[in-house]
Amino acid sequence: MELMHKEIYLAGGCFWGLQAYLGNIPGVVKTEVGYANGKTQRPTYEEVCRHDTGHAETVRVIFDLSKISLAGLLRLFYKVIDPTSLNRQGNDVGSQYRTGIYYTDAADLPVIRQSLDLLQRDYSKPVVIEALPLMNYWPAEEYHQNYLMKNPGGYCHIHPEHFELAKKSVVDPFAYKKPEDEELIGRLSQIQYDVTMRNATEPPYHNEYWDHFEEGIYVDITTGEPLFSSRDKFQACGWPSFSRPIDPDVVKYRRDYSHGMVREEVRSRVGKIHLGHVFGDGPEKTGGLRYCINSAALRFIPKEKMVEEGYGKYLALFTRDGKAD
Repeated sequence: MELMHKEIYLAGGCFWGLQAYLGNIPGVVKTEVGYANGKTQRPTYEEVCRHDTGHAETVRVIFDLSKISLAGLLRLFYKVIDPTSLNRQGNDVGSQYRTGIYYTDAADLPVIRQSLDLLQRDYSKPVVIEALPLMNYWPAEEYHQNYLMKNPGGYCHIHPEHFELAKKSVVDPFAYKKPEDEELIGRLSQIQYDVTMRNATEPPYHNEYWDHFEEGIYVDITTGEPLFSSRDKFQACGWPSFSRPIDPDVVKYRRDYSHGMVREEVRSRVGKIHLGHVFGDGPEKTGGLRYCINSAALRFIPKEKMVEEGYGKYLALFTRDGKAD
């Protein structure tokens, strides 16, 4: 295994759909389905389904740490399972369909535990995902490998929209950290602080990026998390306008009733800062949305400096095939 590659074994119901979903996540290098942490050797699919083998249908995931962290991968895993359901996912019932995270490196356990603790905060019922060392693993029969690729339209308990969303999950939130307010007071200009922390709006046409169209990416001024790409920028008003964020998850939405209007406010995911608002009057050919964003909430990284500043993996946004040069 290459230096920056790690492996983790994830159980989350029927492994056909889970493999297809995980394989779509940027940074996942290879997947394989199999049977893990059971009592028998070299089990068959029929044995796992009909007998008390103790095995869980599992996906072996090899991922590139330079593109996604273990915590980031687990965050996406949780999106397609019910973490409070014991021995059942979707219509599939039985101990082979339990949820689990099986690790081969003991150093991963603190990350896994912290991830599960954060997940539990979102649920009133107990999270029942087991976190255990990998005791054994047997690859499943060849006809199970990449099953949905071989059988488009085959059974899957995961909603099809998740497969497309997985492809767009390019930004790992665990790579960025929200600074303390004291640090921001010392680092940000007055207008930057007022916009990001006090929900102010900068003047139209008198801001840094409203008519700026150099190639590059726009990141959160407070955390550095990538938010928007110049490829999705267009000129529509006196503020920077974008048709979409780099990754659907990097922005959060909140209904805004201020100033006698009803608007959809846009905030950054990690920094939780005020960015601007999103409106439904954008170009139809790009989805019809207009993200009207304050320049003061952004920092621009020119394409030619993205590698130098640690954003090299996002150069793929500027190639036709979606792969970095």
